[in-house]
Amino acid sequence: MNAVGIKPLPGFATLRDGYLPGNAKARSVLRITAADGLQQAVRVDVNATGNGKAKLDTLKPNGSPLGSILANGFTSNGKNQSPLSRIGNSTNIKWHECSIDKIDRQNLLNQKGCVIWITGLSGSGKSTVACHLSKILTQMGKLTYILDGDNLRHGLNSDLSFKAEDRAENIRRVGEVAKLFSDAGVICIACLISPYRRDREACRKILPNGDFIEVFMDVPLGVCESRDPKGLYKLARAGKIKGFTGIDDPYEPPVNCEITLKCDNGIYASPSAMAEKVICYLEYNGYLQA
Repeated sequence: MNAVGIKPLPGFATLRDGYLPGNAKARSVLRITAADGLQQAVRVDVNATGNGKAKLDTLKPNGSPLGSILANGFTSNGKNQSPLSRIGNSTNIKWHECSIDKIDRQNLLNQKGCVIWITGLSGSGKSTVACHLSKILTQMGKLTYILDGDNLRHGLNSDLSFKAEDRAENIRRVGEVAKLFSDAGVICIACLISPYRRDREACRKILPNGDFIEVFMDVPLGVCESRDPKGLYKLARAGKIKGFTGIDDPYEPPVNCEITLKCDNGIYASPSAMAEKVICYLEYNGYLQA
């Protein structure tokens, strides 16, 4: 049997052209990864060759012979075993699976990957809370990463404006990056105005159920404008900035967010206290352990 295109898992690196390592004679079942990315356990029949190696006679997944999977995704009989996909404008693509997955990475970090999405008006304290949250979690031995809206516009999203369509693309990109961090087992903290509800919900939908934790900074426009840490509200009121959220562009507050951070009897908690509320949610829902 020609094993071209069949890649063994670690411990079977010498599976080539129908040969197994000599110590494989004691193994009746191997787990292999084929060229199409699929893994399966197969029963192996081996015969001693007299030269210290074991000759591979048959690979039988579920009792049926396994045909050679070629590198181009076709079997030796010419049948396509690896259909290609089209996603958006990307054609002829195929998702490649790896034997190391999210659970392995989470076990390594002793935490569960997730996305904490902090949304609210400019000046509501999103970035400040995100930094305090990251600091406390780091002190607890947890790995975090912050995706700050302004920071990302210095690089990844520097080609986008603040028009509605570009804002939607901005959130889509951040959502996809946050998804990768979550899949890596990292507690990803995204802090962006993200004014449109449909864009935030689109980010929620690409993550496993429960892994998108929406945090709403429920701070009134008047309070945010009085703070105005970047001077942007003043510029917007003067007409020097167009499409500014809360002034001449809408902000759509969450309907069913996981956490709401707001004032209590007219008093706002400190950023650390707000961060602690988020940490309590993470602890209660098991995200701070694997």
